[in-house]
Amino acid sequence: MTFTPGGTLIAADLDRTLIYSAQALALAMPDDQAPRLLCVEVCHGRPLSYLTERAAALLAELAAVTEFVPVTTRTRQQYRRVHLPGTEPRFAICANGGHILVDGRTDRDWHHQVRRSLESVCASLGEVLDQLTRAADRDWLHNVRVAEDLFAYLVVDRQRLPEGWLKELSGWAEARGWTVSLQGRKVYTVPKPLTKSAALAEVVRRTGAARVLAAGDSLLDTDLLLAADKGWRPGHGELADAGWQAAHVTALDAVGAAAGEGILRRMAAWVEGTGL
Repeated sequence: MTFTPGGTLIAADLDRTLIYSAQALALAMPDDQAPRLLCVEVCHGRPLSYLTERAAALLAELAAVTEFVPVTTRTRQQYRRVHLPGTEPRFAICANGGHILVDGRTDRDWHHQVRRSLESVCASLGEVLDQLTRAADRDWLHNVRVAEDLFAYLVVDRQRLPEGWLKELSGWAEARGWTVSLQGRKVYTVPKPLTKSAALAEVVRRTGAARVLAAGDSLLDTDLLLAADKGWRPGHGELADAGWQAAHVTALDAVGAAAGEGILRRMAAWVEGTGL
């Protein structure tokens, strides 16, 4: 497909929105009724992420008639492990908006623009890392990781996080221009200007898209959903836990892989009903 200005752009988060680890699939039905799955990511020689075969077919159909843009907090290296069905996306947004990939290559002008913005209004990554190291306890901390020299996250034992610890860290980060988000086993600390919606706006500008459909499950997807003309969120994740709502965002009851398939089914119906 050659996308023409005035068409529909789909901006979708990946993990726990469209694709799912084995632990996140939420296959609660009897085994003989479970859907067939397609593996779309391998890490260290092992299958890591999946979607249902029906979701894969829907995604391929949508990618053929819209500008499909993956929008993820993953680093570029982590994103490149994912092989989605359908044509390779022309644009992809990685590192929570810190990088735009164009035909698989990093747009360095965009990245430099992002870095200038962060340096002007936020505390440094080094200061945040120092605080994270001091605030974390080895009893529940598994790892500290830095993503693309833009933001940091902790891999934790979620069940053992002390009560009030996340709130205290959030207050500290807020005063320094950063946000805190708990997603599964990861505690993300991200500069406020580093947003998916800012990168999405740039891609919309370049493509001339007239309508944007979006989907996401976490607090880091809030701005992405608010920037869309129509959005969907699954019945699991931070947004569901917080009861987050917006007039143009549909909250699904389904969870796990069924939610991912349900989102794509609704997107396909919306595209078909509006003639793109």
